Amino acid sequence: MNILICFGTRPEAIKMAPICHELTNKGMPYKLCVTGQHREMLDQVLDFFELTPDYDLDLMKPNQGLNELSARILKGVNGVLEKEKFDLVLVHGDTTTSTMTAIAAFHKGCKVGHVEAGLRTYNKQSPFPEELNRQLTGRIADYHFAPTQASKNNLIKEGVPEKSVIVTGNTVTDALNFAVAKVSHTYQNENIDRLKKLVDTNKRLILITGHRRESFGEGFKNFCKALLTIAKEPNVQLIYPVHLNPNVQEVVYKMLGDVSNINLITPQEYPSFVWLMSRASLIISDSGGIQEEAPTLNVPVLVTRDTTERQEGVDAGVSFLVGTDTTTIVTKTSEILKQLDRFKTMKNPYGDGTAAKQIVAHISEVIK
Repeated sequence: MNILICFGTRPEAIKMAPICHELTNKGMPYKLCVTGQHREMLDQVLDFFELTPDYDLDLMKPNQGLNELSARILKGVNGVLEKEKFDLVLVHGDTTTSTMTAIAAFHKGCKVGHVEAGLRTYNKQSPFPEELNRQLTGRIADYHFAPTQASKNNLIKEGVPEKSVIVTGNTVTDALNFAVAKVSHTYQNENIDRLKKLVDTNKRLILITGHRRESFGEGFKNFCKALLTIAKEPNVQLIYPVHLNPNVQEVVYKMLGDVSNINLITPQEYPSFVWLMSRASLIISDSGGIQEEAPTLNVPVLVTRDTTERQEGVDAGVSFLVGTDTTTIVTKTSEILKQLDRFKTMKNPYGDGTAAKQIVAHISEVIK
């Protein structure tokens, strides 16, 4: 059995690392290909999870559009597939890397396994381009590893054979459990040491992220206006690792740069961010992965998007869809801060931390 795992971004690396570890634990050889879609952030995660790529395509360059990136990934992965014959190519989620790799594998006659399959908003502009990436990869994949029953139902509704779909939970929970244990016991990190000095333990920490393309413009300004109002709440501290995208940086530093209890910091390495999440009382974010991670840490999430492909968290009352409306964000934040105790026993609807074991067990059964 010859397996290729391919990813390009930090979130993919985090969520695929547990599968890499489990394959190694089971003595099942695989090759790892990274496209470098996120370069520096990807390398940090590879180091933390002790993963070494067999193929590093290093395809990212400044101001690269999606079409150019897509073409370069397709060509680069094709080169890998011409060097070796693979029985299975594993991709993750919703990135340009995932979709282009799946297409390249299909063209070469390789079976494709899709980890985190079946998430849908059915609005191809939200999130963009991730929603359509998921759907395209879902049409190509031969094996669908769905994180929840709702994700499986989406695939069945689209005509995917039920026998090719297995509900596993989300590997992000596996990764988070690994990270929390490592950070708590053996991991030394200068960033965490700095954060320990920054975080005021006498205040409730509100952790902020924001980077989605669909929020840029007026929506993102409204989001920042909400943060200005929230900062006036008693006994709160806002920490915002600011994404490097100029569309984010320009607005955030202009609107929030001079507020005493809003700390704007650089994007954090994965272990540092895990440490911050574990200390937070509330997270306000447009991230998909955070919606899946936070329940394990008993932290509620305000989702600053109009749609979510992770409805399970909303249905379970652990995340709340608020969009970028200033009043809605402020009102919901105030409401949650008054009832934090009720989140101390929340259950993560995205799995129990055994997703990688289930995925690898299934692969060993179906790929001989």
